[in-house]
Amino acid sequence: MASYQFIDRPSPFNTSGGKTLPIFAVTPAHIDIGAIDPIALDWARKAGFKAEPGAVLLIPSEDGHLGGALFGLGANPSEAPFLTGKLARTLPAGKWHIETAPLTANRLALGYGLGSYSFDRYKAAVKEAPTLMIPADADAADIKRQLAGVFLARDLINMPTNDMGPNALEEAFRALGDHYKAKVSVVSGDDLLKQNFPLIHTVGRASAEAPRLLEMRWGKKGHRKVTLVGKGVCFDTGGLDIKPAASMLLMKKDMGGAANVMGLALMIMDAKLKVDLRVLVPVVENSISANAFRPGDIYRSRKGLTVQIDNTDAEGRLILADALAYADEEETDLLIDMATLTGAARVALGPDLPPFYTDDEDLAHDLTESSLTVDDPMWRMPLYKGYEKDISARIADLTNAPSGGMAGSITAALFLKRFVTNAKSWAHFDIFGWAPAERPHSPLGGEAQAIRALYHLIANGKK
Repeated sequence: MASYQFIDRPSPFNTSGGKTLPIFAVTPAHIDIGAIDPIALDWARKAGFKAEPGAVLLIPSEDGHLGGALFGLGANPSEAPFLTGKLARTLPAGKWHIETAPLTANRLALGYGLGSYSFDRYKAAVKEAPTLMIPADADAADIKRQLAGVFLARDLINMPTNDMGPNALEEAFRALGDHYKAKVSVVSGDDLLKQNFPLIHTVGRASAEAPRLLEMRWGKKGHRKVTLVGKGVCFDTGGLDIKPAASMLLMKKDMGGAANVMGLALMIMDAKLKVDLRVLVPVVENSISANAFRPGDIYRSRKGLTVQIDNTDAEGRLILADALAYADEEETDLLIDMATLTGAARVALGPDLPPFYTDDEDLAHDLTESSLTVDDPMWRMPLYKGYEKDISARIADLTNAPSGGMAGSITAALFLKRFVTNAKSWAHFDIFGWAPAERPHSPLGGEAQAIRALYHLIANGKK
């Protein structure tokens, strides 16, 4: 069971025993046919409780004290699989258990746990939260493991850059590696040039904190080789092609790819999966100073391909290019990269549905199946070869910012694909890493995307 979390937090679950109050999770049909506790039923009917999705009605005991709660699931509970997350933010403090619910125990407890998350590091006062007894037939260890991975990703993204710059992200990476006895190494500053990571150095050299490449190795040689690569841009001003103020407000989340692969790595290591795991995180801050890289510059990548800089705000694919080329130098069964890469992905699919790209049909099928199984949404997008011409440059091998503004997420994926030639299977995830509105299973803020599905896929030995 995972104990590492970047920010210590109380458990959302009741682990100390003692008396607990019942929660009756019900649909409108349960109210109509009277299929619940008589006292709860009488109170529900008198209060006009309709069991609408997420509705909570506290009910008294016979002696007039708090006796429990009714929780509405709506007519189709399967449409909101993690609706129980609302309980964690609605119930009063105390110890609770689910008395009745037409839901699987794992889904019920995972939903509650996901919804219990809050980011209170900068709050003077923190409200006491309710706790839930995990059902006896739930896989408590795996639920807590998944929550730890998701919470790690959310915590890292939510941290402001003054406390989560390149130095701090390295510290968190090392702490994760230390907890699971993984080997961690770092190439930093001008050593990036000496060890042939020129694009990582180029993007990050203008920052007060040195650019770097973080590497973690865990597991046993000979097991299935899984490599995770995450974009770690701790803040993105846009560089000399500076972003407008409104577009810069959320740029602390531009290391969301790094945060997500770290959360996924936590799940893999904590479950002791039989994999040979490698995690690579290129870390930079895209800042502005006299030595910032410029539009029109041309740089040679680790792979040898030259890249013309047509927009300094398309920096994520540059640092990923060096990291992916490095990852691809070793024989790899599954190579996954995750990045908050393009606004075009959000225009196409919105904030909650991250696109993924792969040319492996079996992997695409397995990813989609895992996504549906664990309700962790994603959507396959095409690596359309017809757009290859758009990433070519007149006097270099590639451009980092095709003109015209069309198919931006696809052309970014095609750019990255040029740096992966040896991996048996590769997939690129263009995630948002942010929930722009509160949902039952999460508050507004940093979000883990696709990593529960990826964990399920890897744990079940696929690809």
